[in-house]
Amino acid sequence: MICIVPKTKAQRAKLFCIMLFCFCSSFCFSGTAFSATEQFPLYPCIKANVKFWEDVYSRYSTQQGLLHDSDNLSRVYTVVDLVDGDTPGSTKINSERIKAAKSRISDILSDLGSGKPPTTQEEKNISSLFLRQPHAAYHEARENIRLQVGQKDRFHEGLIRSGKYLAQFKQIFAAQGLPPELAYLPHVESSFNPKAFSKVGAAGLWQFTRSTGKDFLTINERLDERYDPYLATQAAVKLLKENYSQLQSWPLALTAYNYGRAGMVRAKNEKGSYENIFTSYSQGYFKFASRNFYSEFLAAVRVATRLGGDPNVPFERPESTVTFRLKEDISTARLRSSFSISLQNFARLNPAIMQPVLDGQKSVPKGYLVRLPVTKQAELKIEPENQKHIAQLQRSSKTSNSDVRYMVRKGDTILSIARQFQLTPQELLAANSRNRETAIRIGDKLIIPVKISKK
Repeated sequence: MICIVPKTKAQRAKLFCIMLFCFCSSFCFSGTAFSATEQFPLYPCIKANVKFWEDVYSRYSTQQGLLHDSDNLSRVYTVVDLVDGDTPGSTKINSERIKAAKSRISDILSDLGSGKPPTTQEEKNISSLFLRQPHAAYHEARENIRLQVGQKDRFHEGLIRSGKYLAQFKQIFAAQGLPPELAYLPHVESSFNPKAFSKVGAAGLWQFTRSTGKDFLTINERLDERYDPYLATQAAVKLLKENYSQLQSWPLALTAYNYGRAGMVRAKNEKGSYENIFTSYSQGYFKFASRNFYSEFLAAVRVATRLGGDPNVPFERPESTVTFRLKEDISTARLRSSFSISLQNFARLNPAIMQPVLDGQKSVPKGYLVRLPVTKQAELKIEPENQKHIAQLQRSSKTSNSDVRYMVRKGDTILSIARQFQLTPQELLAANSRNRETAIRIGDKLIIPVKISKK
């Protein structure tokens, strides 16, 4: 080793700065990598499971079913070809194919368990999955045959949709001091489909059940904020943050997202660590789905990250929108008229608003954060004073399912009112049974016919 000692004070100062920079850079880079690995560890006991779910997400499509061992996911017996769900009679066809394949695998396991040597290639393949295992293992495996449908095409669709949300979701998590990798969780929950609804009543991109959702979101006959991707993400941040606060482990906090926090606290108290829970905990409803949830998350992050840089993936782009909070209850028709937005686009940008509100049977409640296209906002220059004007319009008007009423103010003319609501003067006059010679006065209430776009 050669040591060079600087002769001058300036040289010594320069060398010190260089050494300090190198030390800090090394510390920062190694610390970042270590932190990510430490927060979401790939435990030896789940490596086979993570590999299994990576294959499910990236190798096998929804027209392929994997028959595997439900306890040992490294044992994949065969792949069943399935017909598309839109094919007439597909349910019956697929059921028969799956039943026949399960029966065949079960018979092979019985023969191998009885000591019969494997002769066919399929028997040899299955036998190789049980190296150095007693014959009893074959008989036990007969009870654990499970079907998992591939998700490659569905995951790819979710990957495309994620382009609209992922960057902002990462920022939301990071702003709260949480790992940005958590933003990938909707790949597991809903394939980034904001309209997703499960058999057990979980809804939206983050799949909140009604009971859990009510702890963080507004869910009633007028609003169901589970369907709003951004409001639901804020709720997911709060839930995951509370999970981690109690469990002090991201594998446990993520599993609690599926299994429930109280259940995971009991599991942790009994088993101590995630690895012990994964390998030996089986109380209550902690079954296949909960045991594999963290493995699915890791697999989804890996696949999404790997494919995220693919230039051939047509990722959806984030949509530029602006929001303002309502100061009073107001009808959808009034909002749409004020901002010249079609019913279809208004509903798309505000997915939390339920049908009775969109139909005009109920009003949009005070405090709701309305989302609009940024171009409309720019055109109309909607500032706080304009919000007050909207509220004033609402107070002075009675709305029906199709029309609204407008109170004439100082300076109004038939032409100016018609332009405000993107009508022709003829349309406005006809709706009010008036003609051009009929004068309007301050305080008059005019019917404003609402045009519903069919775009």
